[in-house]
Amino acid sequence: MPYSYDDQNIFAKILRGEIPNNTVLETEHTLAFNDIQPQAPVHVLVIPKGAYVCHDHFAAEASEVEIIDFIRATAKVCEMTGVSPGDGQSGYRTISNAGEAGVQDVPHYHLHILGGRGLGRMISKPQ
Repeated sequence: MPYSYDDQNIFAKILRGEIPNNTVLETEHTLAFNDIQPQAPVHVLVIPKGAYVCHDHFAAEASEVEIIDFIRATAKVCEMTGVSPGDGQSGYRTISNAGEAGVQDVPHYHLHILGGRGLGRMISKPQ
């Protein structure tokens, strides 16, 4: 499915340096920065530098190098922010919204990493 990328979205502007951000990590293909409206003590957005609209677009069309860089950057952010359960911490949640039904606010693929407190269940267990 072809995707139409809006190069005027806020993340594209951040990547071009038009809007400042609080960078956590930057690599060749990935930028991670603190969310300006955090929903948890740790709330970092991880975005590819390429023009990808959502997760499936990124997964289908990004190069292997971009995908590996993104995944490794995500691991590094978890380590740097102290939420990785492998470091003895309590853990984290990742969220990526896609499209209107998924309530995606910015049409540039981004992964939320949230942690630093108990986050509760996303979906209730069946009774």
